[in-house]
Amino acid sequence: MIQPQKPERTTGIKHVFAAASYSLGGIKCLWKEAAFRQEVLLYLLVIAGFALIGATPAEYLIATTLALLLVAVEALNTAIEAVVDHVSPDWSEFARDAKDLGSLAVMCLLIANGLFLAYVLWQHLILA
Repeated sequence: MIQPQKPERTTGIKHVFAAASYSLGGIKCLWKEAAFRQEVLLYLLVIAGFALIGATPAEYLIATTLALLLVAVEALNTAIEAVVDHVSPDWSEFARDAKDLGSLAVMCLLIANGLFLAYVLWQHLILA
């Protein structure tokens, strides 16, 4: 099997466009993950809910920042899973541990998002 040649490095403004292209490729790859699609749907529902309860601009900003962090961690978790599956196609303890740790990172950010949502709801619905 012939190995494809490594592409030349790009620099300057070409690198910016190349990096943007790689990021779009990452989004396309991540969109195949059901968990990511569910997280996007939940974010959209949260934003709609914020509109209904009159959330502040700061609350929108924090929710969006937390959602973007979740996307970043979900992408890293998916990358870890892809590499682990490639390196260790058979079951192994290190592969399980790597995947479990990636999953834990995602869960921590899901909890952070949920806690912030609960806080905003408390502020606008209970204390209002």
